[in-house]
Amino acid sequence: MSLFRRREPLHERLAREGGLTEGEPYDTTPRWGEAGIHGVARPRRWDAVVAVQTELDGERAAFVALPDSTLIVEDGPDDVQPLADAVETELQPPYRAEAVRRGEGVWAVAARRIEVVQLHHDGDELQLTVRDGERTLLVDDEPGFGSIRELEALAGGDAVIRATRIDGQDWEVRIERL
Repeated sequence: MSLFRRREPLHERLAREGGLTEGEPYDTTPRWGEAGIHGVARPRRWDAVVAVQTELDGERAAFVALPDSTLIVEDGPDDVQPLADAVETELQPPYRAEAVRRGEGVWAVAARRIEVVQLHHDGDELQLTVRDGERTLLVDDEPGFGSIRELEALAGGDAVIRATRIDGQDWEVRIERL
């Protein structure tokens, strides 16, 4: 072995000391840990899911329960009261529900809370956008004139309010704050 032999070449030592070399490569493998994948969970789609044993015609049903417990059937058999009774053990009206037959006489019913308001307005879909005091109204995806005070009151500031007619003067309202 030579007395003048260096363990590290001079150019590598000078580059390292001058901060010109790259460190260890960054490890990009996922850090899942022992419990599984971490992160933000998906928002819940349903507030209640129940199974009920009843004999109804059809394979699917969709209905809305209004605040006064009136049922509006959108799809499926006319008498969905047994399905609504099962949901109402977990969730009080108003709600929107969907049901599917899961076997001979067994139905799965999922429901989510909704907000219902009464409006006297034309059209089937309304969208009111309130931003910095400026209002934009769309009625069935067409520009509308004026504004709707009941929807503006629900906004309470900058928001997008979407209303869908359920039946008559009853409208389902969704508010997205800006």
